Amino acid sequence: SAETVERRDHYIKMNGREVFRFAVGRFGDLLQDAIAACDLAPDDISLVIPHQVNHRIISSAAARAGISTDRVVVNIDRYGNTAAASVGLALDEALKEGRLSRGDLVLLVAFGAGLSWGSALLRW
Repeated sequence: SAETVERRDHYIKMNGREVFRFAVGRFGDLLQDAIAACDLAPDDISLVIPHQVNHRIISSAAARAGISTDRVVVNIDRYGNTAAASVGLALDEALKEGRLSRGDLVLLVAFGAGLSWGSALLRW
């Protein structure tokens, strides 16, 4: 209607601040929950390979989970957010850089479109 157009209701809107808070919280919870489910501590994790959603979200979530950023693969500065491919690309890059060794505990974590999420902890 003319009223909804006047109110600009036909545009998609995002509350960036709330999405950031939600993402950091959920991302941090994913990290903590995966670690706790396996009776581990943050220091037991050799490497975290997250979806490359946003550098600030990744850093904040790692800090919230007690994981130092030197054990988190971040390549968004070089490739941008590659969506569903980002975990696979970051895993491949970590392998090529020699950041993975046999027996390492690697935590894969993704947070994406539609505010969906998931994680997997694996022994390399």
